[in-house]
Amino acid sequence: MSTAAVKAADITPRTLPEIVLATVARSPHGVAARVKRDGEWISLAWNELEDMARRYAAGLIALGVEPGDRVAIIGNTTIEWALSELGIHMAAATSVPIYQSNLPHEVEHCIKDSGAVMAFAENDVQLSKFEEIRERTPALRQLIVMNGKGEGDRVIDLDALASMGDELLRKTPSAVDDRIAVIDPEQAACFLYTSGTTGLPKGVVLTHATWAFEADALEKLGIVFEDDEEIIFLPLAHSFAQVLKTAWLKLGHAMAFAESVEKLADNAGEVRPTMMAAVPRVFEKAFNKVIAGGMEAPGIKGKLFAWAMEHFDRYAEARKDGRQYGGAGFVLANRLVFSKVGNKLSERFGGRIRFFVSGGAPLSPRIAFFFDLVGLKILEGYGLTETAAATCVNRPDKNKIGTVGPPVPGMELKIAEDGEILIRGGGVMKCYHEQPEATKEVLDEDGWFHSGDVGEIDSDGYLKITDRKKDIIVTAGGKNIAPQNIENQLKTHPLISQVVVHGDKRKFLSALITLDPESLARWAADKGIGADKEALTQTPEVRSAIQKAVDDLNATLPSYETIKKFKILPREFTQEGGELTPTIKIKRKVVEKRHKDILDSFYE
Repeated sequence: MSTAAVKAADITPRTLPEIVLATVARSPHGVAARVKRDGEWISLAWNELEDMARRYAAGLIALGVEPGDRVAIIGNTTIEWALSELGIHMAAATSVPIYQSNLPHEVEHCIKDSGAVMAFAENDVQLSKFEEIRERTPALRQLIVMNGKGEGDRVIDLDALASMGDELLRKTPSAVDDRIAVIDPEQAACFLYTSGTTGLPKGVVLTHATWAFEADALEKLGIVFEDDEEIIFLPLAHSFAQVLKTAWLKLGHAMAFAESVEKLADNAGEVRPTMMAAVPRVFEKAFNKVIAGGMEAPGIKGKLFAWAMEHFDRYAEARKDGRQYGGAGFVLANRLVFSKVGNKLSERFGGRIRFFVSGGAPLSPRIAFFFDLVGLKILEGYGLTETAAATCVNRPDKNKIGTVGPPVPGMELKIAEDGEILIRGGGVMKCYHEQPEATKEVLDEDGWFHSGDVGEIDSDGYLKITDRKKDIIVTAGGKNIAPQNIENQLKTHPLISQVVVHGDKRKFLSALITLDPESLARWAADKGIGADKEALTQTPEVRSAIQKAVDDLNATLPSYETIKKFKILPREFTQEGGELTPTIKIKRKVVEKRHKDILDSFYE
C-alpha cells in the first residue's frame, strides 16, 4: 500500500484522488470493479485500480501535463474511461468528458472552449473525430487511445502511457503524490458540457469540493452500502453518471461496467446487481415491452393480461389521487398476472435488485406505479449538470411516486414567485467556463441557482417537477400548459416512442408523434400488416391505434389540454438528425422549425 493511501485513512477527503485513497486504505483488496473480458467477468481490487490510475497520472505528467491543464475524454462507459479520468485527476489536471455520440463539430466546440491540450479516445472511431478537426484544434497536442494501438508520437495507447508513467515513478517515486498534494479543493475537477437544447453547450465548472460534497451527501443518505453491487452503462460525460461514479469511489461498493446498452439486461442477469440507475427511456422500453408482449399473447393469456391491465389502470388512477384500490378482482390480477411479471422482470436483472434510480428526465408516474405494483422500486431523483446531478432523490422507505424526493443532505430548495425551482448548496457549480454573463443569469448573489424548472414542494419537503419554464405553453386563450406531463402519458403506449406537444400562442394543442420500430414491427406482424417501417407508420391501422391512444388520454384531461390534431412522423428523432441532444432530450425548437409546415397546417 502506498504512503499516500496510509495517510488517507487519517484525513477527511476533500478531492477526488483523496476520496479514492481513503477507500483503498479502508478496503485495499475489496472488489472495486467487474468487467467482461473474452466472455468472462473478472474483478479488479481497489488497490489495483489505484495503481493503474497512478501509472496513467505519471504518464500524463511525463507528457507535460501541468496542474490545471484540461484533458478531454470521449468514449463509451468503460473501466478504461474511469481509470483514465482518475489518472487525469491524480495529475492535478481537469477532465473534459465528451459524449461518445458527439459529432466532430460538437467535439471541436468542447476542445476549443475548454482549451484541452490532450485527449483520451476510446477507439479508432473516436480518434477519427479528432483527425477531422485537427487543423482547427492546434492546442490539442497529444491523443491517447484507450482500446487500440498507438500510431506514432501523436497517438499513443494506454500501455505506452503506463510505461511512461512507470519510468517517471522509478526516477521520482513521489511524482503523483506531489501532484495530489497541490490540488486545491476549489480547483476545477471537470468541465461538464450542457446538453445544448437551446444553443451551444456551456462548460459547467464543477470543483473537487463539489464532488466531495456530493459524495458525503450520498453517504449520509444511508441507502447504498459497501456490499452492494451496481451496474453502470450511462455515459460518463453526463452528470448523472458522474455522480454515480463519485458515490462508487466514496462508498466502496463493486461497480460492474456493462458491455453496452444493448447488452445491459444480459449483463445484469450475469453480475446480479443490487441497484441500477437509468434514464426514463430504459424503464419506458421495459414497460412497453411487457405490455406489448402481454396484450399480444394468444388466447386466454392475452385476455387475462388485458383484464389485469384494466385493474392496473384503475389502481394507477387511485394512487395518483392518493386513494386506495383493492377488491377481489385486483387481488386475483395480482396473483395471476402481476406477481409473475414481477418475478420475470426481477430475474431478468439478476434477481437481487433492491431498487432502481431514475433521473435525467421526468419519469411517467404510470410506469413507476407499474414497477412498484410488480415489486420493483424505482426511486426518481432530480438534478442538473449545474448542480452535480444529485439534488433530490426519493428514499427506499418513503418513495413518493410523482415526486423526485426531498433534497439530499446539505442542499436547499425554494420556489420563486413564478414557480421556478431555486437550488443552493455544495453541489452547485462554480460557474460556466469563461461565460460570466451567462453565470450571472442563473446564479444570484445569495448563491441560489435558478434551475429553469417549474415545480412545487409538498408538506414533507418532497419536490414535484411540473415542467421546464421555457417549455410552458401559453395558448391563445391564455391557458398555461405543461407539455411534458401530456407527452409522458402518451409515451406509455407500447407503439409510441417520442412526442412533441405544440400549441404556444395557438388556439389548441397539437402533437408530432414518432413510433418505436421494434414494437411497431411486432404489432404489424401480429395484425398481418406487411410494409417497410416508414410506410407502416402511415397505414390506416396504425393511425387508428394512435388515435385511440390520444382519445383515451384526452378523456382524462380538461378540454384546453386535449390534443386536437396530430401527425405520425415516418421516423424517430435522432441526434444525427440534429433533433436530439446527447442526453436524448428533444430539441423542441429544431423539431418545430423542421416540421413547421405540418404544424401550421393544423391551424389553417
